[in-house]
Amino acid sequence: MPDRRTVEPVKHAETYTVAGGEDAPPLSSQVDGPSKKAARREDLPAEIYVPLVDALYSDVKSLYIGSAAASLAALLVAFKNGEPLIYLCAVAIVIVTAARARDMRAYVRRRPQLNTMEAIRRWEDRYTIGAAIYAALLGGWTFLTFYLTTDPFSWLFSFAVTLAYLVGTPGRNFASNRLVTAQIIGEGIPLSAALFYAGGFYYVVFALVLLPFFVALKFISDRLRHTLLDAVIANRDVGLIARRFDTALNNMPHGLAMFDADRRLVVTNRRLGEIFGLSAGKDRLGQTIRELSRESVAAGRLLRSEVDGFTTTFDERLASRSPTSFVNEREDGTVLHLTFQPMDSGGSVVVIEDITARRAAEAKINQLARFDTLTGLPNRVHMGELMRAALAAAGQKPCAVLFVDIDGFKQVNDTLGHQVGDALLRAVADKLRHEVRDTDLLARFGGDEFAILQTPMGGRDDAAAFAQRLVDGIAGSYDIDGNRIVIGATVGIAMSPADTSNVDELLKIADMALYWAKQDAKGSFRFFEADMDSRAQARRSLELDLREALSNGDFEVHYQPIINVKNRKVSTCEALVRWPHAERGMVPPSEFIPVAEDMGLITELGEWVLREACRTCAGWPGSVSVAVNLSVIQFKSGDIVDTIRRAVTDAVLDPNRLEVEITESLLLQDSELTSARLREIRQLGVRVSLDDFGTGYSNLSYLQSLPITKVKIDRSFVPASDDDSRAVVLLRGMANLGAELGLVVTVEGIETPDQLNLMMAQPSVTEVQGFLFSPPIPAREIKTLLDAGTLRQKMVA
Repeated sequence: MPDRRTVEPVKHAETYTVAGGEDAPPLSSQVDGPSKKAARREDLPAEIYVPLVDALYSDVKSLYIGSAAASLAALLVAFKNGEPLIYLCAVAIVIVTAARARDMRAYVRRRPQLNTMEAIRRWEDRYTIGAAIYAALLGGWTFLTFYLTTDPFSWLFSFAVTLAYLVGTPGRNFASNRLVTAQIIGEGIPLSAALFYAGGFYYVVFALVLLPFFVALKFISDRLRHTLLDAVIANRDVGLIARRFDTALNNMPHGLAMFDADRRLVVTNRRLGEIFGLSAGKDRLGQTIRELSRESVAAGRLLRSEVDGFTTTFDERLASRSPTSFVNEREDGTVLHLTFQPMDSGGSVVVIEDITARRAAEAKINQLARFDTLTGLPNRVHMGELMRAALAAAGQKPCAVLFVDIDGFKQVNDTLGHQVGDALLRAVADKLRHEVRDTDLLARFGGDEFAILQTPMGGRDDAAAFAQRLVDGIAGSYDIDGNRIVIGATVGIAMSPADTSNVDELLKIADMALYWAKQDAKGSFRFFEADMDSRAQARRSLELDLREALSNGDFEVHYQPIINVKNRKVSTCEALVRWPHAERGMVPPSEFIPVAEDMGLITELGEWVLREACRTCAGWPGSVSVAVNLSVIQFKSGDIVDTIRRAVTDAVLDPNRLEVEITESLLLQDSELTSARLREIRQLGVRVSLDDFGTGYSNLSYLQSLPITKVKIDRSFVPASDDDSRAVVLLRGMANLGAELGLVVTVEGIETPDQLNLMMAQPSVTEVQGFLFSPPIPAREIKTLLDAGTLRQKMVA
């Protein structure tokens, strides 16, 4: 199959390249031992083979001179002897000479269009055929001269011309193995045959002596060709390595320079020029670092005032005979890292890396690791470092650690979003910056919690005054993105060295003081007290017990009956969670419910109460419903509707027998979402009751717009007797409002017969609930009560 590999036409043979360019392997690996055996032309890469063929056609002058001399010699011998065959041979020599000269000119003319190996090989074949015919004609002319004449001059002249042409073969045509072989055969055999024909002992010996001479000519030609191939291959390999080295050098991300023993530049790369701002294309070999620096000054990359310091340090490192490095920080912010590696022959290789971006990245990472990204204040880790240094410097002088918490921040985040919450935190951070002194330390520990180290200071009075300024300064109204936000602040304080001098302990107890300050009253401050730790331990113990109780199912649901005052029968039972503890006894809900909310367990606990209440209610008379309280956190969970649906479905309970109680505080949060979820719950058939009616700040329009079926008037509105006329009027007004809106009105906190009689006298009151009838009792006891059908006489007297 023809070889159509591309050959690039170039002016000089030594610049021919193969397809594959600089990625090709070294040429020495492409030719298998050209010095040891003849390489076939098919095995030679284009960049070796093409120059060899070009060499055949390149020396036109020697061809013309040699061919012209041979042609004249042939014509002279023919003229002297007058033999027709010799004339014919001489004319043929002249014609072939002319044809070969024409081919030489044609090759040179067409060479730029010869782009394939196949075309180049055709031209080699043409040259080989022409030279072989010419050699055969010369050999034939010599033999005919011996055969047809007896003229000694003609014999000597023809033999000498042919032999001379044959001897010149290795020098001219060694590039083609086939051509040399053809010429030796075409001229050598006729020469030997002519000597044998001449006869005589000495002519025969002469002929025999010529045979090894012809073989030697072949060896000489092969040796010349192999030498040429080795030289071309070595040259190409060196060039390829140089180009690859140059490519690698100029594509390095670092600047590189090699200086000799005299500290003058011998090798450089493009990146070095970019770092120093050097103009491209200028030869800088032999320059010193001071000369390079001057050009860098002219380019605006280096200040004149920086040259002496930089070059002095650079030359000192060049003089060192061990690896070394230094960092050059320039006034424009550029940072260079220079590494010096001495060479055995003297001088050094210098690698220059621009680490400006890396330094900036490291600074950014350090900033992120040690500072709060939102406010720019030190974070907990960095604050600990700063506090250790500050406390060590203060010695035994009093210092105060203040933990500041933003009251109401969680509600801002939940209702207005984190973007507004973040803006609020930045505003608070700015206020704190104005409150602290230059000697104080301020940090943000995450969320809405800030920490301050007050130093120096006089003692507790100074800390208390500062804490009060913080509370007063932060409390107030903020305008954030068009939202008016009112917040406060609570502060916990720990003293050093009075409480402890250990940084971690100070932070811990200041946080503890903050916790108890928030428990007592928000918008206040508290110092750490010794019993706070024991109270915190008790809290942690309660948390552990609470989690274990929920996991083990130790909670119980108790039920308090709600009485219909019209028929004096139980219409509903309110489900209330109780925690009987083996050691603590019956833990009050007011003690463990807030803890469950803080721990994030209230949703799980509320779901369990809901399922248990539905399951228990399914075993009661069909006329009795169950009421279950939903906490704000539980209601806001995304799957509350599905939770209620699963509870009534799993208990096989009519949804109309389930009543969920919500508080007015829920109606203050995200009214659209609240309304949507209440409507979904109502669509299930479940009734909705508004608990503690009148104690919150809800708009009464909710009674009309929301799907509420019942209002429960809080016990705080129930008068002790009808003697309290104002309280009776207020109660009556609230009951009438609910009744006129078509709602069931339930009054809580009925504890005396007088209160019961007063409620029964109010036509708008539908139901009553209180300890007069029954406290919350376990499921088995409420079942007994309901099975009796009516309450005992003393409960309704």
